[in-house]
Amino acid sequence: MSFSIVARRYAQALLELGIEQNDLERQVEEIASVAQVWEESAELRNAVENPLVAHPAKRAVMGEVATRLGVSQTTRHALLLLVDRRRTRTLPTIARWLRELADARKGVVRAEVTTAAPLGDAYYARLQTQLEKMTGKRVVVDRRTDPNLIGGVVTRIGDRIFDGSLRTRLQTLRDVMMPS
Repeated sequence: MSFSIVARRYAQALLELGIEQNDLERQVEEIASVAQVWEESAELRNAVENPLVAHPAKRAVMGEVATRLGVSQTTRHALLLLVDRRRTRTLPTIARWLRELADARKGVVRAEVTTAAPLGDAYYARLQTQLEKMTGKRVVVDRRTDPNLIGGVVTRIGDRIFDGSLRTRLQTLRDVMMPS
C-alpha cells in the first residue's frame, strides 16, 4: 500500500477522533510537534526504526517523547500504535494530511509562500487577499524563505504552484536561448 495512502488513513482516523472528542485543533498541533521532533532527530528515528532495537524499547522511547511534549492520551496512543504497526516513518506525512483535513473542514486553504528574503506584513496581507479572491476560501499564508530563489515569489496552494521567482525566469530564458 502506498505511503501516502497509509498516512491519509491514519490522519483521517485522527481527524475523526479529534472531532469526536471536540479537541481537533489540539490534536493537529500535537501531531505536528511530534512530527517536527521526528524530522529533526536522527537519533529518535534510528532508535524507533532500527530493527536491532527491541520493540518494548521502541515503545518506551516513543512514550518518553509523548511525555516530554505533554501530548494527550489520544495522541500518545496513536504514536504507540504507529510503533506497533511499524508506521512511524509516516508521521510527518500524517501530520501534513491531518492539517489539510482539519483546514478543509474549516473551509481554509494553506498557501506556502516562499521568498528569497523576508517581506513586510503589508505584502503578505495583499497577497492573502488576492489568494482568497482566487480560491474563494479563507487563506492562511505560511511564510518561508529560500535565498536560492534570488528574487521573486513562489506560492503553493495544494498541488498548484505559482512560480514568479527570478531563478525560474532565468532558467526559462536560458532554455529558450540555448535549446537542447
